[in-house]
Amino acid sequence: MGLHTLGMTDVLALTGDPSKVGDFPGATSVYDLSSFDLISLIRQFNEGLSYSGKPLGQKTNFSIAAAFNPNVRHLDKAVKRIEEKIECGAHYFLTQPLYSEKQIEDVYEATKHLPTPIYIGIMPLTSARNADFTSRSAGHTLSDDIRARMAACANDPVQSTKEGLAIAKALIDAAFDLFQGIYLITPFLRYDMTVELVRYIHEKKKERLAKKKGRFIMASLFEQLEKRKKKF
Repeated sequence: MGLHTLGMTDVLALTGDPSKVGDFPGATSVYDLSSFDLISLIRQFNEGLSYSGKPLGQKTNFSIAAAFNPNVRHLDKAVKRIEEKIECGAHYFLTQPLYSEKQIEDVYEATKHLPTPIYIGIMPLTSARNADFTSRSAGHTLSDDIRARMAACANDPVQSTKEGLAIAKALIDAAFDLFQGIYLITPFLRYDMTVELVRYIHEKKKERLAKKKGRFIMASLFEQLEKRKKKF
C-alpha cells in the first residue's frame, strides 16, 4: 500500500535472504507470506481487493516480477515453480545470473512453452577472485573453463575486465534472440562494465533492425518482379 501511495508500480516479489546473513545480528526473520503468497496478494491489490477479500476502494497497478533460478540440479522442478508463480499472478521473471551459453539454450528449451516473459540476468565477472567466489555462492554456476579464463589474467586488472566483458558479451549473444530481454547486474559498482554492455546490446539491436529492413526491401523487390512477370 505504501508503494502504491508513493506511485511505485514495479515490484519484484521474492523470499529474499535469511536475516542471519545481513548486517543486523539481532534481527529476526518474518515469514507471514511466501513469495507465492506475496504474488497472489499483489494480484489481489490490482483487482482492488484486500488480503481478506474486502474491497479497497481503488485498484493498484503493480507490474509483478518474480525470481527464477535456473542454476539448479533439476531444471524441470524450477520450471514447475515458475508455472505456479504464473498461476499466482506473476507478469514476468528475472533469472539469477547465468554464465553458460549451453545453459541459456537449455533454459530456453525448458521455458519456451510459457507465455510469460523471462529476462536473463547477466553480471560480468571482474576478476579471478570474483569468479572463484561466485562459483561457491548459492544460486550460481561457473564452468571450469570460465574460471580458467579469469584465472589466466589474475594479475592484470585491465585484462581481467576485458575477459569478464568478453564472457558477458558471449552470454548476451546466446540469449539475445531467444528471450524477451536481458537485464544487467552491475558488479561492485563497476558501472563502466555495465555501460560497455549497454552499448554492445544497442549495437546488436541496430544490426537486427538493419537486417529486418534489408529483408523487407528484398521482399518488396521480389514482389515487384513477380507483378511485372504477370503483366508480361
